[in-house]
Amino acid sequence: MRTTMMTRAVRLALSVGAVSGLIGNAMAQDVAAAAPAPMARVEITGSAIKRIESETALPVQVITREEIDKVGVTTATEILARLSANVGGLTDGASITDGKDQRGFNSANLRGIGTSSTLVLLNGRRMANFASPGDDTGVDLNNIPAAAIARVEVLLDGASALYGTDAIGGVINFITRKDFQGVELNAYGLKTKEGGAGKRTATITAGHGDLVKDGFNVFAVVDFQRTDALSTSQRSFIDDLHIAERLPHLLSGFTAPANIRLTSDQRDYLNDHGFLLNGKPLTNRTINLSIPTCSGPANIYLPAGTGGVDGCTYNYMGDTELYPKSEKANFLSRGVLQINPENQLYAEIALSRAKTWYAASTARVNGATIDASKIPALAPYALGAEEAGGDSEVSLRIRLTEAGRRTSELTSASQRFVLGWTGSHNGWDYDVGLNHSVNVIRDRDTHGYLLKDKLFDGIASGLINPFGPSSQAGRDLIDSIQVNDEVRHARGTMDSLDFKLSHAVGELAGGDAMLAVGGEVRREKTDYNPSALLMSDNINNDPAPDGGQATSYARNIKAVFGELLLPLTKQIEAQISARYDHYQVIGGAASPKVGLSYMPTKTMLFRASAGRGFRAPSMTDLYRPMQVSAMAVLPDPVYCATVDNNYADCAEAWETHRHSNANLKPERSRQFSAGMVLQPSKQVMLSLDYWNIKRTDLIAEIGDDVLLANTTKYANLIHRDEDQYIEYVDLYKENRGAQKASGLDLTIDYKGVKTWAGNFGGRLSGTYVIDSKLQNEVDGPYVSNLGRFVTDGVVQRWRHAITLDWDSGPFAASLSNTFSSGYEDQNSAINLDDGSVVKANRVKSYSLWDLTGAWQATKSMKVRAGIQNLFDTAPPFSNQAYHFISGYDPTYTDVRGRRFYASVNYAFK
Repeated sequence: MRTTMMTRAVRLALSVGAVSGLIGNAMAQDVAAAAPAPMARVEITGSAIKRIESETALPVQVITREEIDKVGVTTATEILARLSANVGGLTDGASITDGKDQRGFNSANLRGIGTSSTLVLLNGRRMANFASPGDDTGVDLNNIPAAAIARVEVLLDGASALYGTDAIGGVINFITRKDFQGVELNAYGLKTKEGGAGKRTATITAGHGDLVKDGFNVFAVVDFQRTDALSTSQRSFIDDLHIAERLPHLLSGFTAPANIRLTSDQRDYLNDHGFLLNGKPLTNRTINLSIPTCSGPANIYLPAGTGGVDGCTYNYMGDTELYPKSEKANFLSRGVLQINPENQLYAEIALSRAKTWYAASTARVNGATIDASKIPALAPYALGAEEAGGDSEVSLRIRLTEAGRRTSELTSASQRFVLGWTGSHNGWDYDVGLNHSVNVIRDRDTHGYLLKDKLFDGIASGLINPFGPSSQAGRDLIDSIQVNDEVRHARGTMDSLDFKLSHAVGELAGGDAMLAVGGEVRREKTDYNPSALLMSDNINNDPAPDGGQATSYARNIKAVFGELLLPLTKQIEAQISARYDHYQVIGGAASPKVGLSYMPTKTMLFRASAGRGFRAPSMTDLYRPMQVSAMAVLPDPVYCATVDNNYADCAEAWETHRHSNANLKPERSRQFSAGMVLQPSKQVMLSLDYWNIKRTDLIAEIGDDVLLANTTKYANLIHRDEDQYIEYVDLYKENRGAQKASGLDLTIDYKGVKTWAGNFGGRLSGTYVIDSKLQNEVDGPYVSNLGRFVTDGVVQRWRHAITLDWDSGPFAASLSNTFSSGYEDQNSAINLDDGSVVKANRVKSYSLWDLTGAWQATKSMKVRAGIQNLFDTAPPFSNQAYHFISGYDPTYTDVRGRRFYASVNYAFK
């Protein structure tokens, strides 16, 4: 089969669709080829039918190995951070928190419609999801063997009939090398300008055997990575954010030296007996004997802050980490045995372990008391006297610096074993595979977490000094009660058997009509085991979760699918597919899909697709025990009416009881897309695709703001005491409301420009979001999160990646830019100190430039060096209060600043 160069380029666009900012090498090689040649039939993500490469109508972005190396990234999370369609995924930066739910989970989130609606595959097959129970379900990107990746194919047309219709946002398929011969060594190092977050990696790839000559091939890739921690003290931009002045309500009243919380009687008694603090009588019940110095640096005197005029305020952003220390190890091996010219047996082994150390601010002690007679400044006053209330004990709000930062060690380990048979015979293409995949999460408190009972005894006895350095005996006690215990253990397994086969079923005007059928049986199981120590509720700062007992859930899933490829004419091709999934307990649903492409000329292509999908509720959604947590700080209209709407009195982070729901129905979706690909010259190719997604029966809890804005309607969920003060609020997982998202994917590829100074090229990949909004309840109003931070995040209007390339002989260079547009900030946080609402803010756009160069020193050795964040751009200020990290949004920004990297690759062939 022979094709013209232009026809091949347009066929390539059929697969690539919207070309990401990282792609282009494969197309450049095609254009540079001296003459067209026959092309092997391969399988493209989104179709089960093998065809000439790129002959599919669905929009697929391709990120090549060369482009990954070019920008100096080494993990799957870093690769996807440069994908314009990936919005609001979970990252290490956002995982730094003093909470525990799914810490360490790195995820993808296509179109910003949810991690649970993005399907991540390895070589076209599923992996076990991140095992820890939580609101997000998906594959931990830490378990993807990034060093073994040959390319990444991103199907941006959701609800895949081939892989599973839970892929509402799309499919990300990480494809590893399929065969390799020789030995390849790679070393990589990265250093930041201001220190911290340095990285070292080492990779060994080895393979032996030629399938044609030897009848077999076996290869393996081993990759080790180590990243250093990054503390707030190592970044000057933290001071530039002026968090204490801008966001005083987000700071803490737990300080070192400790704040003392007096009763009203105790405060009045001290004033009546001439007690002065900082030369003045007391005005508040919270006092600190060290004001106005407060013994910084994280403990500050902020009269308008949480500590008040008589106390100290703690700025935890001066005493925490921005980026965690981590160690990652990955091993991937693949073997292929050529049984005969038509059949192969293959096996894959993928093992990974990602160990991350999260360090939050120093230990906070809540509920400790001490007799006032043991505090030298208060000892002369008889606080136990009747006129002082008759109780000499005072409450303490302590930040225990001698215990150190609260550090947790989170290990996410995975195993994946695949055994398969593939081949072709008498016009049939077939593939059968067994897949066993495991993810194990171990969450260990390692430092800064103390045994609560002995800690309180030590404070009450005076052995531990809340106001300054403890004695050696006090420090020894603190060291002896440090917790080093695996407090949470989760294990998730996935076992599946899948098959697919295809064959020509007739001839149409445009060629052979092809039919593919396939199926899968899958079993998913999750076990969660909190430790006995955790459940004893005796770990300070790591309380026992309500309903957090050991759990074990399992279910079976069955699916069948079919696909028809119909070349109706030489210019028009149709792709029709359908899938039926059945989930144990939940039930089943059919999901059809149709695609159409029209190529009126060899330089122009039009395409469209439409389909339906569904996503079954996760086992966490269905069966997780009740959890106690808190909502954002919001006013209660009922109580506000009794205090003249003073938010300082009637707003609170109200306690919530979060419930699963065994009666949930699946989410439903419908999506369609339409686009075109144009190649006006050999050097220029562009594509534009419109996409539109709607989800209904959305599995969610009612929004906090919706519930408190309709206290009469939801009165049965709001539990009050006799004074009508909220005690707690019930939140249930329900099928409520809908979600809509639509936008445009634009790509421009300009390549092959030859000049006296070398060859030049460039690529742009961008996503313009037209609509993104949520409906909190059926028939309720939609709330837009487009260009506006709502509840837990934002969808930016425009995101892009641009790459400009140059090469001449053995030298090459690239300049790249990633950009996210600005947006309206959260602008809803309430300062409980004075009842004010945070000053409105618009978050600035975020633009990062990277520069890299490469030198092919010899045939076997290649050297790369580059600068990431060339202009040392800091994250823009944000007043968001959703994440533990304050002052900026950690979900899409990079706190490492300017950094320099170099790598050396040596190949023995």
